[in-house]
Amino acid sequence: MASGTYEPSTWDWVANQVEEYEASGGTKANTLRETGIPIIIVTMTGHKSGNIRKIALMRVEHEGSYALVASKGGAPSHPGWYYNLTADANVMVQDGPAPFAATTRLVSGDERSAWWERSVAVFPNYAEYQEKAGDREIPVFVASPA
Repeated sequence: MASGTYEPSTWDWVANQVEEYEASGGTKANTLRETGIPIIIVTMTGHKSGNIRKIALMRVEHEGSYALVASKGGAPSHPGWYYNLTADANVMVQDGPAPFAATTRLVSGDERSAWWERSVAVFPNYAEYQEKAGDREIPVFVASPA
């Protein structure tokens, strides 16, 4: 993963959650707001700026790998970080006290279906987001330890 300038999210609540999660070693700000659903922090390189970007995503873990669901709340377009991962598959994932290097890949077919089912089981709103997204199939990446 490249080293650049850290550029916090333009969404204040995301930037604040990332900061509190990292500062506490994952003991605080480790759920999606008041839902109680655990999150992970994913650090990546911005595809345009080259800056370091960090996002909080739902914690969907299976056998040491994690689903990164590019839902954008069911919007008609992919989130900006989707393009970061298609440009550079190397990320850091933090699920608890220490981040680890991971490699991402976009999954499809039966593998995507399995990860999608796991994701919806953790965060049922994903099914609603897919309906809202219409013709856009919500992309699912899998991040595995490098």
